[in-house]
Amino acid sequence: MKTEKEKREEEEEDLRPFRIHAYSKEELAMLYNPTYCISNAIYTLAAWIRHNKALKGELEKVGYNKYRRTFTPLEVKVLVKYLGEP
Repeated sequence: MKTEKEKREEEEEDLRPFRIHAYSKEELAMLYNPTYCISNAIYTLAAWIRHNKALKGELEKVGYNKYRRTFTPLEVKVLVKYLGEP
């Protein structure tokens, strides 16, 4: 059971604006798919990238590597451009 402090911190987190910076793939995938388990969230985000040719092409132009465990700030900016803020 969560304490009042934990509940307040979660509420404050919800009010913070999304920031463009480096994210691990797990972290960004969970921001886009908060109700999924981590593996499904990552799989879903990867599928969105795979199936959106314009997004995939622009990511490739900025140096995206699907095997890297993080998204650079520039890659996050491209993702937000096509997918919106999480």
